[in-house]
Amino acid sequence: MTIRSSAAEAVKCIRSGDRVFIHGVAAAPIELIDAMTERADELRDVEIVHLHTEGTAPYTRPELEDSFRVNAFFVGANVRKAVQEGRGDYIPVFLSEIPALFRKGVLPIDVALIHVSPPDSHGFCSLGVSVDIAKAAVETAKIVVAQVNPNMPRTIGDALVDVRDIDHFVEVDHSLPEAAPPALSEVDQAIGNHIAGMIEDGATLQMGIGSIPNAVLASLKNHKHLGIHTEMFSDGLIDLVESGVVTGERKVKHPGKIVAGFVMGTKRLYDFVNDNPQVLMLDIAYVNDSSVIRRNPKVTAINSAIEVDLTGQVCADSIGTRQYSGVGGQMDFIRGASLSEGGMPIIALPSTTSRGESKIVPFLKQGAGVVTTRAHVHYIVTEFGVANLYGKNLRQRAAELVKIAHPDHREALDRAVFERFHSLESDHLHLTQG
Repeated sequence: MTIRSSAAEAVKCIRSGDRVFIHGVAAAPIELIDAMTERADELRDVEIVHLHTEGTAPYTRPELEDSFRVNAFFVGANVRKAVQEGRGDYIPVFLSEIPALFRKGVLPIDVALIHVSPPDSHGFCSLGVSVDIAKAAVETAKIVVAQVNPNMPRTIGDALVDVRDIDHFVEVDHSLPEAAPPALSEVDQAIGNHIAGMIEDGATLQMGIGSIPNAVLASLKNHKHLGIHTEMFSDGLIDLVESGVVTGERKVKHPGKIVAGFVMGTKRLYDFVNDNPQVLMLDIAYVNDSSVIRRNPKVTAINSAIEVDLTGQVCADSIGTRQYSGVGGQMDFIRGASLSEGGMPIIALPSTTSRGESKIVPFLKQGAGVVTTRAHVHYIVTEFGVANLYGKNLRQRAAELVKIAHPDHREALDRAVFERFHSLESDHLHLTQG
């Protein structure tokens, strides 16, 4: 039976030693989080699991470490310090496999704190902007506590939750957190133009949030018949839909539909997905399943990296031993795109850091995580061009990567190539013929 109550009353169901799931990204249930944190003196050893969440994550405050410990599937800015200081932990796992951790009982959920739209006339709420792993958490949690908000978009697909499956119903009324599209630098625009030149009409796109994905989308105005199958999207997609560039008509899976697991952006985006039958918000175990991804034509997966070594190993989740983000869905889509007919798995990154250090390096930093292996990598893109590594040996890969490194670092990288392979690629031109 669903109980209507205040946030303070609702979170009394949380007990010491429980594992608590928190709804992610823009759906983070702020009132429930704050109410739970207010109970810190009464609670001990509560494990918090979630993807990235918007907001302050007050349960990570140092003085509350005996009460709460975050065990994140993705390390966002609000929990990064806690994880790096040892007051929290990170679980490395493909995004596509997280729902199975709940469903198989590897990480059973005691309480799920979620954020939904009000029930419709049939008694169904919607998970709105974040279905991803939340669907599995709702299905498997012993107790479901819902923050119910008229500002949460009503999305369809796997988003619907029967109100009878909600144990505690807490009514709130506030706007969702927003993320405005970032300004595009010359580097972003150059990378976007390179990638746009690789995308064929009729392709199915996967992209994330941030300046490079937005730069790519801004460069696609003259393309035709594009489709979307992606773990997430933001405002940059809307103009392409409204101008008829994105139609999805050539997709094999869900033709005509935009498929995603979550969205993050501005109110314009939230209004766009609200009650939009063109948008399917689906369980991330399905969205990120490489066997599903590969069935669409010309899947072009655009993902980022922190650094790439001269053999093509991609670090995208850590800076040395310091955990920065997470594995996420990069490998799900890199593999899915590589298996798609005409697919293009792309890793895109600026050639240098904000400090001017090269992001193409002889060796990854000590302790750095390899998110995408060199066996999975096909294309690396910087503002200086495209390196096609597919089918190339280690020496050839290194030569290709040096070409797209920042000119200030190419001489040092050439020396590293020579020291490793005892020659430069220019000495072996016959290897690259054809």
